Amino acid sequence: MLDLLSTLRIQDVIDIGIIAFLIYRIIDLIRGTRAVQMLIGLAVLFLTYLSSQYFDLYTLNWILDNFLSSILLVIVVIFQDDIRRALTQVGSRPFFGGAPGIQGQDLEEIIRAAVSLASKRIGALIVLQREVGLNQYIEVGTQLDARVSKELITSIFLPPSPIHDGALIIHQGRIIAAGCFLPLTTNPHVSKTLGTRHRAAIGLTEETDAIVVVISEEEGAISMVREGRITRDVDAGTLRTTVQRLLNA
Repeated sequence: MLDLLSTLRIQDVIDIGIIAFLIYRIIDLIRGTRAVQMLIGLAVLFLTYLSSQYFDLYTLNWILDNFLSSILLVIVVIFQDDIRRALTQVGSRPFFGGAPGIQGQDLEEIIRAAVSLASKRIGALIVLQREVGLNQYIEVGTQLDARVSKELITSIFLPPSPIHDGALIIHQGRIIAAGCFLPLTTNPHVSKTLGTRHRAAIGLTEETDAIVVVISEEEGAISMVREGRITRDVDAGTLRTTVQRLLNA
């Protein structure tokens, strides 16, 4: 043991630390997503391949050998959405020059609007853009460029409003656009009880680093979605603390 420690270089410690950090980040990234089930499936295939070698199952071994010989290509195809999201998160770290976080008063206006809409059982979809741009969704909506206020947010989602059906996108303290349509999640493990708004919120956060606040008109409840994960029935205090921490991280 002492001989091992004496031959351990500082480069080895750094190397091990980087690998451990990368493994932790990968596990944290895919936790709770469909990538976990796909990884389990690949692990089962690999164990089957080893078993076919041990028990001399030549045909099965030949098929799996040809399949696993292209494993890098298979991984890229299967996990393309997760890889894209991982690279997006790496590219949006603070040392790449992230955008400034939302101001306290603007966040308070958003919280007040969400609570008001929930109390009236008015459905809403509020997107808080972070580093990843949402231009492709903004362009198909109604562009506004207005100051964030409870009254404006509430009026946009009132049923008589011509732009109430869709998402509201906020960035750097400005309401950028309303009536924006977001991509629905294709994750088969998302609860069947979730409606279109919740599925759209999950779909967007699977592809970007945005935070989405969803108000359910059926339940009058507030949900928060990020990284493809939904937290349901959040109160104003929890929503305020979590959003402030994430946007100003």
